[in-house]
Amino acid sequence: MKYYRLGSSGLKVSALGLGTNSFGGRADEQTSTAIIHTAIENGITFIDTANIYTHTESERIIGQALEGKRHEVVLATKAGLVRGEGPNQKGSSRYHLMQELENSLKRLRTDYVDLYQIHTIDPETPLEETLRALDDMVRSGKVRYIGASNYAAWELMKAIGISRREGLNRYVSTQVSYSLADRTPERELVPLCLDQGVGIIPYFPLAGGILTGKYTSTEQAPAGSRADKEPRFVKMLSPDKLELSEQVGKLAGELGVTSSVLSLTWLMHKPTVSSVIVGATSAKQLTDNLQSATLDLDEASFAALENISDKYRNGEPFAVYRLS
Repeated sequence: MKYYRLGSSGLKVSALGLGTNSFGGRADEQTSTAIIHTAIENGITFIDTANIYTHTESERIIGQALEGKRHEVVLATKAGLVRGEGPNQKGSSRYHLMQELENSLKRLRTDYVDLYQIHTIDPETPLEETLRALDDMVRSGKVRYIGASNYAAWELMKAIGISRREGLNRYVSTQVSYSLADRTPERELVPLCLDQGVGIIPYFPLAGGILTGKYTSTEQAPAGSRADKEPRFVKMLSPDKLELSEQVGKLAGELGVTSSVLSLTWLMHKPTVSSVIVGATSAKQLTDNLQSATLDLDEASFAALENISDKYRNGEPFAVYRLS
C-alpha cells in the first residue's frame, strides 16, 4: 500500500481509502464488518463515513467493527446535510455541528475523529461561525484535522482566507466528485488545491460503477447494482459514458488489469489527490481493487486515459451535494 500526505498536513493516509455509504444498506452488518477488517489487513488506513449514511447505521457498524482496532485507522466522518425536519437539523452552524459531532463520537465508539468534514457549504451560516466551531473542536482534542466537501473553489478559498486571517485551523482536504467521467475539478479546484496545499479526496471515483464495465445499456441495470437498487441513479447512465467505459475496458485489458483498477490508479497519479475512497459491498470487491495502489501506470497509458476522458473536464459535475 502507498501512503500520501493529506494536503500539506503531516497526516499520512492510504492511497486507497474505504468508502462506507453502503454499510447497513447494500452491505449488511456482517459483510460490512468483514470489509473493514479486510481493509485493515491489507494496509488501508483511511476510512470515510458520514452522519447520514444509511440513517447513521454506517457509523454505528464502523464503531463496533473497530473495537480494539481504532488506533490502526485514520477515521473520517462528515456533518452538514439534512438529519431531520427540525430547523437546526442541517447545515454547519455551531449548534448543529457540536450536536452532530457528539452523536457521531458515540456511534463510532471513540473520543476523537481524525478528520471532521463539512459535507457541503451552508448558505445560511457565516463561514466564520463554522470555522470557529471547527477550530474549537480541534482545540478540545475531539477532532484532529478538518476538511471540506462539495465546496466550490471560490468557497474553499474564502474559507482558507478566513482561517488565515483569524488564526484558525484550516481545511487540509476537500472531497469532490472526480473520475475519468468527471474531470470538472481540474478547471478551478485542482489549481487552487495545488497552490494552497489542500488534499483532494475523490468520491465516485468509478462514476457510481459506470467505470467498472458492469453497465452495457442505458435501460437495463445488472441485478444488485447501484442503478438496480437506486433507480434515480439510472439517469447518470448515458451513451457517451458507456462508450468511455468501453474504452477504459479496452485499455485495461491491454494492461492485464480490470477497468476499476485502471480508473482508480489514474486518479492516484493526479496531482493533489491524497486518497481515493472506493466503496464495497463485499470483501472480494475491495481486494479486487487493491492492485490500484501498487500499479505503476506508464506514460503512454496515462496519456491515453487523459485523451479519452478530456471532454469530461467541461460540462456539469457527475455529482454534487448542496443545501437549498
